[in-house]
Amino acid sequence: MFYTEAGSGIPVVLIHGLFGDGDNLKALAHALETDYRVIRIDCPNHGRSEHLAEMGYPQMARMLGQLLDELDISKAHFVGHSMGGKIALATALLMPQRVLSVVAADIAPVAYSNRHDKVFAAMANLPLDSKDRREALQHLLDAGVDEATAQFLLKSLRRTAGGFEWKLNLPGLINSYPNIIGWFNPTTRPDFLTFNGPTFFLHSADPVYVNSSYRDEIVKQFPQAESKAITGTGHWLHAQKPALFNQLVRDFLHKHASGQ
Repeated sequence: MFYTEAGSGIPVVLIHGLFGDGDNLKALAHALETDYRVIRIDCPNHGRSEHLAEMGYPQMARMLGQLLDELDISKAHFVGHSMGGKIALATALLMPQRVLSVVAADIAPVAYSNRHDKVFAAMANLPLDSKDRREALQHLLDAGVDEATAQFLLKSLRRTAGGFEWKLNLPGLINSYPNIIGWFNPTTRPDFLTFNGPTFFLHSADPVYVNSSYRDEIVKQFPQAESKAITGTGHWLHAQKPALFNQLVRDFLHKHASGQ
């Protein structure tokens, strides 16, 4: 798993969302690295990490545990956005002894409905022999992808001698999508897991990804959960109000810096 790190002190692992890479949380990393050892990862099938035919949350949690071993880290704080938040939450449930705290940005530990078919189709049908990013952008817009999402997706488009290629593993993500929108730990089962450490659900006021209907599932799995909405943001709250987002994360980590 590809990673970059900076700073020193108690480790904090930053995990991006679907279609992103480690650079998505770079502003947060800069805000934290004066006080913490900050590790930004590229998730499997994204950025510079390995391509897998299929990925799921227990598997990604194990891979994070292996990365901690590689870096000689016994425990860390985990901050993740969207899919990355689910990876952080899964790691806390499956390896609580490795987790000091979790910040999950605009995501809940639940299964979601399919909402990316249009995006996957637009990406799969993108003419990669194009010579101009503006053509690629227009293709995504014409396929019904909103401009903010289209601009975000283009960050994963890499220029080649013959045009472009996706840095991410599109077939692997399509194959893994049911796992990504799903959840492995339903609270309807008698053997569901819990994490009793500090957990912060930092979310948009838009109720698409985090809303009151998920409260029972959150509290059952994360009894110490705190939550806060950032008004005036959508799903990419860390990019829309970065100063406030970064300060709220810093305050939470400082509060639980030693894991006490």
